Amino acid sequence: MLEHLTTETFKEKVYNWEANKAWKYEGSVPCLIDFYADWCGPCRMVAPVLEELQREYGDKLVIYKVNTEDQRELAGLFGIQSIPSLLFVPMEGQPQMAMGALPKATFVQAISEVLKVEKPPVN
Repeated sequence: MLEHLTTETFKEKVYNWEANKAWKYEGSVPCLIDFYADWCGPCRMVAPVLEELQREYGDKLVIYKVNTEDQRELAGLFGIQSIPSLLFVPMEGQPQMAMGALPKATFVQAISEVLKVEKPPVN
């Protein structure tokens, strides 16, 4: 099950914009944040793919969800205009945003290239 973030848990686990002017990722492994809404069809298509990716990558990657309807401040902070919007957050460097319902292969490629996390071999 993917963890849903509120403004408060986002500040603890991802980025505390009140304490840091410059981007500073708070996590211990790279993360992917899905900005979504319950009524959004493409968001519902992406959800099972993200659940599957979380199972496959295990503790090498954390996937969070942010409901843009409930967490308007977070959505506004990242300038979310369309959903799903996916924020790839590497350990070093700036996060990168992708828009739309991406196919699983695109997620795997972005996780490798942006987050520098390779998919574990399937046993």
